[in-house]
Amino acid sequence: MNLTSQTQAFVLHFGEMGSRWGFNRTVGQMFALLTVHSEPLNADQLAQALKISRGNVSMGLKELQAWRLVEMHHLPGDRKDYFTAAGSIWDLARTVFEERRKRELDPTLTLLRQLLLNEPQDEQEAQAQERMREVYSLLELLDQFANTLSGLDQKDLLKLMKLGSGISKLLLKGKGGSRKQ
Repeated sequence: MNLTSQTQAFVLHFGEMGSRWGFNRTVGQMFALLTVHSEPLNADQLAQALKISRGNVSMGLKELQAWRLVEMHHLPGDRKDYFTAAGSIWDLARTVFEERRKRELDPTLTLLRQLLLNEPQDEQEAQAQERMREVYSLLELLDQFANTLSGLDQKDLLKLMKLGSGISKLLLKGKGGSRKQ
């Protein structure tokens, strides 16, 4: 399979971005290719298109399945497993967001809850716990906001996103002032 120059640029960029989103370059490239390709692809096709080993593809597909970002399909008369991106772009973004939350935010909140249950042993530890409490409060607010966002349907989420800086202008207007940005 030959990739067009635009598809190749997209796939390579997603590979570089993958490490920022929580998975490696190859997994990012596989995800990008499956996202933009109109037909399901099997592991051999992915390996050929991305010029990577079949073993690397297998490991990457397992990771993408663990992230719930790909779906497996079977084609009539073919014993191979075929893969596609799991849903619309909005579905995929929501899934990445939820998975990152499970992998990053939830464990941090759990740790902070446990640490804050302990009585401080001295003044230094009391100060450290106070800062941890501030971090915990901020992360709890973010978690509540994330729960609200994940409950919105695509149409309402899009409306909210389009408001953009209009929200800050509305908040500043309510305060009777303006802030230079």
